[in-house]
Amino acid sequence: MQHPRRKCTGSLCQQNNCLSCPGNAQHFVASPAAPAQRLCLQIQSLEPWDLSCSAAVRFQFSPWQTMFRRPLLTARWDLFIDNNVLLPSICPPILEGGDPLAQQPSPSSRGGDELFLWLLVVARAKASQDLTHVQVSAFLRTALRMDSYLIQVNGRGDHAPVLDAHRKNTGNTISPGKVKGRKPRWAVRASEMSKKTFNPIRAIVDSMKVEPNPKKAMISLSLGDPTVFGNLPTNDEVTRAMKEVLDSGQYNGYAPSVGYQSCREAVAAYYNCPEAPLKAQDVILTSGCSQAIELALAVLANPGQNILVPRPGFSLYKTLALSLGIEVKLYNLLPEKAWEIDLEHLESLVDEKTACLIVNNPSNPCGSVFSKSHLQEILAVASRQCVPILADEIYGDMVFADCKYEPIATLSTNVPVLSCGGLAKRWLVPGWRMGWILIHDRRDIFGNEIRDGLVRLSQRILGPCTIVQGALERILHRTPPEFYHNTLSILKSNADLCYAALSAIPGLQPVRPAGAMYLMVEIEMEHFPEFENDVEFTERLISEQSVFCLPATCFEYPNFFRVVTTVPEEMILEACSRIQEFCEMHYQGAEGAQDLECDK
Repeated sequence: MQHPRRKCTGSLCQQNNCLSCPGNAQHFVASPAAPAQRLCLQIQSLEPWDLSCSAAVRFQFSPWQTMFRRPLLTARWDLFIDNNVLLPSICPPILEGGDPLAQQPSPSSRGGDELFLWLLVVARAKASQDLTHVQVSAFLRTALRMDSYLIQVNGRGDHAPVLDAHRKNTGNTISPGKVKGRKPRWAVRASEMSKKTFNPIRAIVDSMKVEPNPKKAMISLSLGDPTVFGNLPTNDEVTRAMKEVLDSGQYNGYAPSVGYQSCREAVAAYYNCPEAPLKAQDVILTSGCSQAIELALAVLANPGQNILVPRPGFSLYKTLALSLGIEVKLYNLLPEKAWEIDLEHLESLVDEKTACLIVNNPSNPCGSVFSKSHLQEILAVASRQCVPILADEIYGDMVFADCKYEPIATLSTNVPVLSCGGLAKRWLVPGWRMGWILIHDRRDIFGNEIRDGLVRLSQRILGPCTIVQGALERILHRTPPEFYHNTLSILKSNADLCYAALSAIPGLQPVRPAGAMYLMVEIEMEHFPEFENDVEFTERLISEQSVFCLPATCFEYPNFFRVVTTVPEEMILEACSRIQEFCEMHYQGAEGAQDLECDK
């Protein structure tokens, strides 16, 4: 039996053989082998009777190849149902009118030569919003303005249990049974991603219920923002470039999600070198270095995989990874070796699920700078284990005169590297939110897949601030060298003062920094028995001396604290003096500690 052909206004007509479309909802051409028209609506859930009222609805035509001798022809319309409301603006009239037959196909007859229309509901179960199959029937009839449907369980054969809905042409009753409509109710909950997102610094700092000493002005050595005290302004050339771009009015619109081509060229030219050549297509502009790290993690790792993260290390790595469902494995840094990586421990953590190795150089929170030879040892581990590197190099070039910074990509011959950087620290403008990813892939291990993935991920927020992009080339290439030199001189002077002062305090063991804007200080807890840990130590330091240092538990490294060295010199000296007074008050030597133990 050949079914008649009708004029069709849809997009799937093939030489007048209409597959069906929004313009002609009930017109089907069945193959000669299976002439009966069949319309099957399937509702598939994670559990047969556990459907949430919030779901994605998709219309799709199944493969039909016999007549046209061609690959899969598919048409889809995405709809969203929320609280019994089907958004009408994108709802096709796919099932309105007509009298398609309602024969129920068997599992073995699905696909092949037959044509079906599927309504696939990908459901997320919510305990307080479960719907029975009967309620689903009433819901679909109301939302899609259809006649009644008979809902049946179909679990035959090898197919997963599904709910089959078949159109009935007689009456407006529901079978089986009479259905009471679901009463709408508010049930707005936080997403699983938001629940998994955890910032260790915020969790610890927010739990510190302590007030500073009202008799002493607060000195905060905790925040890694070089602009807080006003002693480290950016260069006049940088602000002038921004003002001119703003006045030009040429950068008020959207830019490509990966950044303007001219800006990508400027970044590539700035970092290009023979050892690690770069072109514009190797640069992705981002909203700060934090987003660069997020995109790099998201493109390299899937939920269930793991990444290798330094301990102590920047807490954002863990925050981002956990929110993405990625496991974090912590490898140790060694304070007795100026915070070099424990390479044996690092390599022992690698397994078949390891997606990348994060290397932070220069380091936050340590202020350490890896030597060329140590970076080569790190690359050797990554090469042996075939693990790509995510290099957090936001403090690149912020090293003191007696050290040299080596971008890790310049030393790599085969290990692919995603290097993350930005304007925030070196140019002292963290609030401008301009970062980048530099793609180093000489052996084409990343290939197009990682590059294309980064482009797609960048499209989620449509790129960084266009005003800053407009000024970027001038900022990079016209900032005078004296600006960088003066900034580093201040940071080194403060670091030297702080290190010298804290080294003289009994019970404290600072580790000399070589760059960035931090140093770490060990607390010999056995000499401060009244404090349980570094968090309690720093809490009491606030309440008694109004000095706030960040406990290193925030960086997965207890019994240390971090000092930020960007504060003015006089504040550094005052803070160190107060820390000395605090420690002298609470310090107990070996004999005192033993007596205290005996008193317990």
